[in-house]
Amino acid sequence: MIQYMPLFRQCTTARSLAKLHAHLIINGLHKDPLASTKLIESYSQMGSLKSSRIVFNTYSNPDSFMWGVIIKCHVWHFHLQESIFLYNSMICQFQETSSFVYPSVLRAVSAIGDLGIGQKVHGRILKCGVELDSFIETSLCSMYGENGWMGYARKMFDEMSVRDVVSWSSMISSYVRSGDVKEGLGMFGELVKEGVEVDSVALLSAVEGCGELGVWRVGRSIHGYVLRWDIRSDGSLINSLIAMYGKCGDVCSAEFIFRDAVDKSTYTWTAMISCYNQNGCYREALTLFVKMHEFDVECNEVTLMAVLCSCARLGWLKEGKSIHGFIVRNSLDCGDDLLGSALVDLYANCGKLSDCHKVFGSSQEHVVSWNMLISGYVQEGFSKNALMLFVDMVRKGILPDSYTLASVLSASGDIGFSEFGGQIHSHIIRTGFSTEFVQNSLIDMYSKCGLVDYALMIFKDTQERSVVTWNSMMCGLTQNGLSREAISLFDEMYLNLSKMDEVTFLAAIQACSTTGWLEKGKLVHHKLIIFGVRHDMYIDTALTDMYAKCGDLWMARRVFDSMLERSIISWSAMIGGYGMHGQIDDAISLFHEMVNCGIKPNDIIITNILSACSHSGYLNEGKYFFNLMINLSIDPKPEHFACLVDLLSRAGDIDKAYEVITSMPFPADVSIWGALVNGCRIHKRMDIIKMIQQMLENMQTDDTGYYTLLSNIYAEGGEWNESRTVRSKIRSLGLRKVDGYSMIEVEKRIPA
Repeated sequence: MIQYMPLFRQCTTARSLAKLHAHLIINGLHKDPLASTKLIESYSQMGSLKSSRIVFNTYSNPDSFMWGVIIKCHVWHFHLQESIFLYNSMICQFQETSSFVYPSVLRAVSAIGDLGIGQKVHGRILKCGVELDSFIETSLCSMYGENGWMGYARKMFDEMSVRDVVSWSSMISSYVRSGDVKEGLGMFGELVKEGVEVDSVALLSAVEGCGELGVWRVGRSIHGYVLRWDIRSDGSLINSLIAMYGKCGDVCSAEFIFRDAVDKSTYTWTAMISCYNQNGCYREALTLFVKMHEFDVECNEVTLMAVLCSCARLGWLKEGKSIHGFIVRNSLDCGDDLLGSALVDLYANCGKLSDCHKVFGSSQEHVVSWNMLISGYVQEGFSKNALMLFVDMVRKGILPDSYTLASVLSASGDIGFSEFGGQIHSHIIRTGFSTEFVQNSLIDMYSKCGLVDYALMIFKDTQERSVVTWNSMMCGLTQNGLSREAISLFDEMYLNLSKMDEVTFLAAIQACSTTGWLEKGKLVHHKLIIFGVRHDMYIDTALTDMYAKCGDLWMARRVFDSMLERSIISWSAMIGGYGMHGQIDDAISLFHEMVNCGIKPNDIIITNILSACSHSGYLNEGKYFFNLMINLSIDPKPEHFACLVDLLSRAGDIDKAYEVITSMPFPADVSIWGALVNGCRIHKRMDIIKMIQQMLENMQTDDTGYYTLLSNIYAEGGEWNESRTVRSKIRSLGLRKVDGYSMIEVEKRIPA
């Protein structure tokens, strides 16, 4: 039979192998176990498992080695259950089996993921006394590790007689895949210390682990190891290093590796594009995609998904549509989980919800597509539509994930629909789907709905609070007028956490601004500097607003002048601060400086400066700014008319103020009539007070301030009956006068 072995190597097609098989039958050699075993293996390699099975079944008495070969052939063709069945049939015939069979069987068990079968095979290995075989030990480690049974895998690894690089790599990759990345990196360190030559599999797993944890220093050390051992030719390793640096935020190192790569595959280009996306460099990602196209490198679905993500984040609809056209022209499936979801995300982010629905129609079975569409509705302010879409999703039997739940909770909070949000909360409790992301969304939802007690309850029940959790609760307290409680939470966070971010300080500064607590605001500013938090436009604007509202205009202007970039909100905060404290000349001067910088005023700045003119009695300036607003094509709102009426009324031009009210393009509200009432009180114009009173009564306002003002006016004029009538009107409407209050600092604290 040995003389026929070279003929097997010459058989390159199924037809030539069949001829050799016929020749062996004619010469009676097909009964030779070696020939039959080789035929079984050769047919399998040619892709004909059926022929392999026929040869095996026609052999009268196969030995354990032949059984091992047919089992291995079934595993090659992913007929895993059949391979396990064959193994069970084999052990019924043989008391002792060849060690050759076990690696294949363990590979099948690993793919099936059945721990019970795996343990039975392990027991059989121990019974046969072949457990010291290094291949079998490594296969056992892989079988346990690949299915996440790390306790069994580690025990097996620790008891191994010889640990080669394959067993080490198997354990490291298993730890990383199972989520215990720290343990995986720890084992990689042990591997290096023991002097075992590291292979690309171990390096790949270690690099992936560094990316998952964001440990830049460790990743850089592993990169150095790769360079020392000159393993740069491994394309997969190059791609993993680019991805690792991207996740760690080191774009420069990723770019260096990309430029240095000799053979850039599709995966290499895609890894670099994804790296740019992860770090917010969306323009660079699109530029690289154009270069990729120029170099005639074929892109795959992951590449296109990354490019669509770049277009979505930039809001570049035209470019995104071009990519969509490319997908259609190349007959790629727009309903695919990756591409369909990315296209939905693109159109949702660009506000094209009608186009979004067209794409969505072909990818409704994917939860990611539903998430993108729901999120798109929430971002565009159509929260009710988002909730209706969620209900439709559940009816179709698609289970929501944490991203879905967070988006729906956000929609519920935006429209104050606490009942729906409560139902989602109940669903989360029933299903145990309570991730940190969802917990933070619950806190935000209840806070927006005014149910801050529920938000606090969730916050206190959260065992591990991240920075985002603390920030959500602080913002929720401030939104509900509980700024002192928000500041107390900031102090608690400062004592319990070593990490605080820009949002933390922004929330604390806004709370100090609301309470007028200057000393605490200064302390927060000091801590912000100590923590090394990067100053940005939002924090500096909040600081300017806080110092201005707390009366420290010098410090407010100092922060304002130090800003490298100013938004219109920054200018508004400083102008409003000057106006609030009666420094109208400074406010007007800063307004003109803003205009000279090329920034167009908005309605809020006009409101601030009109209010300042009103309180300072700057009649001509007030008229100028009101007319300027019209010249700038800014439609006056009720608050602008209220300022103008108040300005005219205070100056004594009651008739002109009344004329403004009657010429308004919309009905006057309570604040506008109230401004006229105040002017009438100052200038003793009792002739139109009764008419204004009738207007206010018809509006049925709940604000007792205007009724109280009317009552005081009648009392000052000696019309006591009218004064009592107005007071009784307040009681008959079931209204209660809100007590006034002031806040002052005593020994650098605001008393409770």
